[in-house]
Amino acid sequence: MAGALRGVVALDGPSGTGKTTVARKLAAKLGAGYLDTGAMYRVVTLAVLRAGIDPTDSAAVAALAGDVRVGVGTDPEHPRAQLNGEDVGEEIRTERVNVAVSPVSAVPEVRRVLVAGQREIIESVLGSVGGIVVDGRDIGTVVAPGAPLKVFLTASAEVRAARRSAQDSAAGRDSTPEHARASVERRDQLDSTRAVSPMRAAEDAVVFDTSELSIEQVITALSELASRRGLLGGEFAEARR
Repeated sequence: MAGALRGVVALDGPSGTGKTTVARKLAAKLGAGYLDTGAMYRVVTLAVLRAGIDPTDSAAVAALAGDVRVGVGTDPEHPRAQLNGEDVGEEIRTERVNVAVSPVSAVPEVRRVLVAGQREIIESVLGSVGGIVVDGRDIGTVVAPGAPLKVFLTASAEVRAARRSAQDSAAGRDSTPEHARASVERRDQLDSTRAVSPMRAAEDAVVFDTSELSIEQVITALSELASRRGLLGGEFAEARR
């Protein structure tokens, strides 16, 4: 373990910036917990689809939201996503969920329920582990506005589309760079213009462009940033002296 994170690192940004991979690896490196808030919205979206509800029917989605048991793991080495106790880690990454997750996520009641759950998870992990890396689209602005380190990852549309296409292909899902670009741009538009908790960088966030950087380079830079903020103890902090 390279160090011990104390506090919350809020990691926001659009699809294809490497956000989820960076968050998991950073948490593992710093001996911290990890929370993928996007997975929680995807689990609710899957529940909506399984129930035969139109994702754009806000009233019906809101009525279902409170009855869905969303389970997520906080171990960065073994992330999991559960719907009412069932492992749905693979299913929430399918194209039908990709298409439906933005309208479901825009429903105020869905956000109210999940944000409350996310804050509970964060407090629990802080109490047991001491630090947590949380990734999403409204962490620094809504979920954990008091986080001592907020980072907003960006990358060019071309790079993000290529990454998403490669990710889908590696997982056995049909994809092309053109389809991936249309998908990420659609998601960007919906997430940044929704009425409740739109995706945007917090005023005090560090905006970090990952277009020309490898995952390891981003993790190294963020680890050093956390150290400069005084959030790390143990071996990492000693090495920096």
